[in-house]
Amino acid sequence: MFSDAESYERFMGRWSRLGAPLLVDFAGIADTGGVLDIGSGTGSLSFAIAEKKPHCQVLGIDPSQEYVAYATRRNALGGRVRFEVGDAQQLRVPDATFDSSLSFLVFNFIPDARRALLEARRVTKAGGRIAATVWDYGAEMRMLRMFWDAAVSLDATAEALDEKHMPLSRAGELAQLWKQCGLDQVEQRPLEITMRYKSFADYWDPFLLGQGPAGAYVRRLSPDQVERLRDDVKRRLNLKSENESFNLPARFWAVRGTVPPHP
Repeated sequence: MFSDAESYERFMGRWSRLGAPLLVDFAGIADTGGVLDIGSGTGSLSFAIAEKKPHCQVLGIDPSQEYVAYATRRNALGGRVRFEVGDAQQLRVPDATFDSSLSFLVFNFIPDARRALLEARRVTKAGGRIAATVWDYGAEMRMLRMFWDAAVSLDATAEALDEKHMPLSRAGELAQLWKQCGLDQVEQRPLEITMRYKSFADYWDPFLLGQGPAGAYVRRLSPDQVERLRDDVKRRLNLKSENESFNLPARFWAVRGTVPPHP
């Protein structure tokens, strides 16, 4: 689904770089100690943590060897930031290793999100913060909402694939999971960003790279179907010209909680 680091960067990486600093601010983590980045991908959150918290050491874990290699190549911070292949559902680190654990736009893709959160709680010290985000797919992630609204209007089978059905993407769902896993002082809040696209091609072409549910859907279509979808998306954007620049807002749900004293 997300298999090519360069393609991911063109499709969603720009959003991650823009949004990750907001999660760091919202999480309210200390400026010292170790931080775990769960599902670190191409490294946007890890680098944002390191920039905003210059006395922290960051370990990013991701199941994709390619993503880990890509993030490692981008790393200009030496030993302060490291990336390793790892499974959020079964972390290979001792209890209470990290002072905080963060995750950006990943928990809805983890097969067993509850198990992953319990693992994050296990490896985070008592009093430490665990924070994460998930897109508001159903309403205010306009880049994807435009795409799926157009797809469903042209193809009824696209409804089942629409990312609005993603788990944990509605108001209150992340907070409910955090409370179910025993975290204290749980707070969920919407955070908003805006992306500027240089042209319609700057927006549309990354959908052709096969990344994520939307890219996978496009790969299933015939050339004629792709062209019809492209035209409908362009119509919905109400652009005067394909070379016109435009902005798209987006909202993600952010949650934070505090690890209670370990028994």
